[in-house]
Amino acid sequence: MASPVLLVIAHGSRDPRHAATVHALTARVRALRPGLRVETGFLEFNAPSVPRVLERLAGQGAGEVVALPLLLTRAFHAKTDIPAVLHEAQTRLPRLRIRQAEVLGPSPLLNSALERRLHEAGVSPGDRSSTGLVLASAGSTDPEAIAVIAEIARELRHTGWCAVRPAFASAASPGGHPPAEDAVRALRASGVRRVAVAPYVIAPGRLPDRIAAGAREAEADVLADVLGPSRELARLLLRRYDEACVPRVAALTA
Repeated sequence: MASPVLLVIAHGSRDPRHAATVHALTARVRALRPGLRVETGFLEFNAPSVPRVLERLAGQGAGEVVALPLLLTRAFHAKTDIPAVLHEAQTRLPRLRIRQAEVLGPSPLLNSALERRLHEAGVSPGDRSSTGLVLASAGSTDPEAIAVIAEIARELRHTGWCAVRPAFASAASPGGHPPAEDAVRALRASGVRRVAVAPYVIAPGRLPDRIAAGAREAEADVLADVLGPSRELARLLLRRYDEACVPRVAALTA
């Protein structure tokens, strides 16, 4: 029996770097598992849209699709937008079985990708004890997403950084985290002499640019790149795909 198609669902952006990064990541996934069919769909701004991809797959006779949100936390898009799009498509395409996979984070693989970007930016393992880290995510008003970012910051603190502060690229919300520039300044005020900013974001775009601008404004010493099409992310996509397929395998062997 053919394996389910992996449909990677990205948000989309007017910034062409976003789609280019998503396609580079899915290309890496295909390279890791050559026999797996991997498609990409976008919620907005970019083509093809998720409904169009699902219609094409159904027309080609695909039987099952694992829809994987290219998201780091479970917030509005994972809880509302994507389920609504998939439900509507499932209603129109009853012969195509659609299963939504879990979001990417949290995961040790994401932490490894983050640390890789910091190393590439010039932070060695020996620098951690004298370096404060700003973990800068896109931001959310969802309490679950806010809590996840705070927990990741606590986990990173235990890996040797002298201090770790979470930050949001979007406007701070009640219970949320400050922007990157305020987090950098807070670390300086607490006595940290060297500060690195790590965007906890997959692809370039408006919000990562805001993180970078804030880091420069506050004169951070190091600014890492976005997570991008790293091998850790590609492996994580396949892990979430395999996890989504487990109920199917169990049913076949029951």
